[in-house]
Amino acid sequence: MSSNSWAGSSRAPGDAGFISKTVFYILLIIGALASIFPFYWMFVIATNDRGAVFHIPPLLTIGGEFFNNFQRVLERTDFFRALFNSLFVSSMVTISVVFFCTLAGYAFAKYEFPFKTALFYFVIATLFVPSQLSVLPTYIIMAKLHWIDTYRALIVPAMVNAFGIFWMRQYVSTAVHSELIESGRIDGGGHFRIFWNIAIPVITPAMATLGILNFMNVWNDFFWPLVVLKNSEHFTIQIALQQLFSNRDGLDYGMIMSATFTATLPLLVVFLLFSRWVIAGLTSGAIKS
Repeated sequence: MSSNSWAGSSRAPGDAGFISKTVFYILLIIGALASIFPFYWMFVIATNDRGAVFHIPPLLTIGGEFFNNFQRVLERTDFFRALFNSLFVSSMVTISVVFFCTLAGYAFAKYEFPFKTALFYFVIATLFVPSQLSVLPTYIIMAKLHWIDTYRALIVPAMVNAFGIFWMRQYVSTAVHSELIESGRIDGGGHFRIFWNIAIPVITPAMATLGILNFMNVWNDFFWPLVVLKNSEHFTIQIALQQLFSNRDGLDYGMIMSATFTATLPLLVVFLLFSRWVIAGLTSGAIKS
């Protein structure tokens, strides 16, 4: 075999690897652009006049009408009050869900108690119950407690959920080793101290993942706040956005998109702040120790 043929055969695997990696990154870039495009187009419509959405071909250039469009939003609804209401409710629900679901998941994973398996299966079974079935009984309970049209009606029923318990239980089972807990007990630590000082630092990625998923879910919730809230001072951002969809003068898409874009910014900020922990939590099972 000649030296040239030998050199060509030695370069072939490297060339194939380079080509496959290039194709991989090209596909990633295309996927990223496809994911970002709806958000970009929403911003484009928000910065142009109300008829920009009907342009053929679609308008892709940023205009200078954003503040004029948003001014009409402020004239139609108490936007910043609704934004604060959603931020407050989402934060309170997220904090409570992360805390209580982490406690419950830790107990199911590391403690032995009567009917443990049956109770865990019961928690999992509630995931198969459509959420719409709980609306009427929950509303009746809120009415009996005189919590209709209050923040408590939004926060208390959502303070714990089955998915959070399941998620934290699975993560704690694999991430928190029993030897760590036993060493904490030998050192004289109580149950809560072991949980707080040993388990919490290990499961922070899972808690961040649960927190951001729950925050986004509560932030985007429209149906339940619409059912229990009556006073406009208590409206969340999703109800405030719904008030902009009026056919009285035709749909003003520039106004709607400017409000929607602004309402999306808190979600982006939350994700950027916790993205490192979220990615770590979602990929923790991909690498075996």
